Amino acid sequence: MKINGFSNKARRTIIVTALVAIAGGFAFFWLQRAGTDDSQLFLYGNVDIREVQLAFRQPGRVMQMAFDEGDTVRAGERLAALDAQPYREALAAAQAQVQVAQAELAKLRRGLRPQEITQAREALRQAQALATETERNFQRQSGLLASGASSQRTVDAARTARDQAAAGVEAAKAALSQASEGFRKEDIAAAEARLAAAQAAAAQATTALADTELMAPSSGTVIARVREPGSMVASQSAVYSLSLDKPVYVRAYVGESDLGRIAPGTVVRVKSDSSEKVYRGQIGFISPRAEFTPKTVETTDLRTDLVYRLRIVIDEADSDSALRQGMPVTIEVDAKAGTRIPAGER
Repeated sequence: MKINGFSNKARRTIIVTALVAIAGGFAFFWLQRAGTDDSQLFLYGNVDIREVQLAFRQPGRVMQMAFDEGDTVRAGERLAALDAQPYREALAAAQAQVQVAQAELAKLRRGLRPQEITQAREALRQAQALATETERNFQRQSGLLASGASSQRTVDAARTARDQAAAGVEAAKAALSQASEGFRKEDIAAAEARLAAAQAAAAQATTALADTELMAPSSGTVIARVREPGSMVASQSAVYSLSLDKPVYVRAYVGESDLGRIAPGTVVRVKSDSSEKVYRGQIGFISPRAEFTPKTVETTDLRTDLVYRLRIVIDEADSDSALRQGMPVTIEVDAKAGTRIPAGER
């Protein structure tokens, strides 16, 4: 049977074809919308765990290496120690110099002993008595000169003795005054400076002795044990290499076209190829300088495209040993999630 020149079978075919075309159009529309969702941004990067080269600040012979490669250490634990005997002896010598300087300063501040002041006072009395006697002799000899009972030479000798005795009195007075007043302020200041220098040397010796023990600056895992007990090490020569547990960073890159979709503090989700676990984090730093895309994180874009480096801080509650140095990861940025912490607190 034909209606308007078409059979029922032909009409059904036309209707089905039209419905399929309409459904395909709607599907393409929704796929296009899903592919251009501005709320999702995927970036690629690598795990960046901080490593510390641990060394003694002082040279010496290694006495103890307490940990091996792969051991976990906590902040403040003693990792290694040097032979401390030379440093203990140096500290003892420095402390002795402090005691000497303290004694010298105390002596200057007290001044002379009472016995020494008494001696100076008695020396003045002796000088005054001698001056009185020489004055009398000079007067007597001067009176005898007129009668011829004394010679001019005798009178001159008496005068010289009198003058010397007078000078002795003045010297004795000055000595007594100095003994009574004590030492000069400049001498005391110099003694104080010598004491300060001795104390500083003792403090340096104390620090050097403390530096014979190597402490873990933070918790982590020993990844290299460089020295063994008995080895002689120089100052700043590494003995351990420590991988820090926290914080864990991710180094990633973003193109200029997507730079406006992120900001410091933006919440992200991080996932590695070796695990299904999703790690939470936030963007902590965006470089102000463009650079070429590293090959390790190359995407479908051209190698010569300029990108901006950014650092992602993994939440401490989420970070674990599954994230290892250099591991490639995928970062999903949710622009609608907002920020978790102020930029100034990262």
